[in-house]
Amino acid sequence: MVKYKVSAVSYLNTIPFIYGLKNSPIFDQIELTLDFPALCADKLLNNQVNIGLIPVTTIPKIKNAQIISDYCIGSDGEVDTVCLYSDVPIEEIQSIALDYQSITSVALLRILLKEYWKIKPKLNNTELGFENKINGKHAALVIGDRAFELNNKYSYIYDLSDIWKQLTGLPFVFAAWVSNTKLSQDFILAFNNALENGLTDIDKAIALEGDNYSNCENPEDYLNHKISYLLDAEKQKGMELFLRKIKG
Repeated sequence: MVKYKVSAVSYLNTIPFIYGLKNSPIFDQIELTLDFPALCADKLLNNQVNIGLIPVTTIPKIKNAQIISDYCIGSDGEVDTVCLYSDVPIEEIQSIALDYQSITSVALLRILLKEYWKIKPKLNNTELGFENKINGKHAALVIGDRAFELNNKYSYIYDLSDIWKQLTGLPFVFAAWVSNTKLSQDFILAFNNALENGLTDIDKAIALEGDNYSNCENPEDYLNHKISYLLDAEKQKGMELFLRKIKG
């Protein structure tokens, strides 16, 4: 019997979570959909789901928001899939296309442009296919699995998570498991255990779920060494600092 609707991110970095949920008794209690991050946020904001793996930027906007898991989509340094791509050095960039699938990474880019690079290029909203129009002094922020194909294509690649680490000394949290519904402690515990179990066997998760994510040359390295899943004290500090900065 379905009790709760869940929206999770449809990127490679989420497959350990998907594997854990699918192979847990709790899977019978949820209805799971896979969406890009901005849509996960919209669904939770509009009460279309009860639980979402949502961009952390959205958390303050959600009524009765509760982080329900010890796990997240985070990184501690380079992440490879949240990058600014350009033909020219950062100081020569005149405009940047902002990934329409992103909320948190766009906010992170704005912080880094202001506080780290101290430049003010024009920022443009985008739609499907924007990542194919990077040229000259027109750069683009691209997130998720599409970034794998771009990582050997451009002369200048700026990894936003790595730049955040240089700026603050802290890791970064892109998305957290958040509920807008009062959940029982038993359900929260079971949900968290399912996520944890998925993370204990990432190789099996790749074997069973990885066929849909063919753009990554080395998914084992990416999931084990680029994505950092535990929402520990340092990540919480990084997340709190980020939320203070975007609040202004």
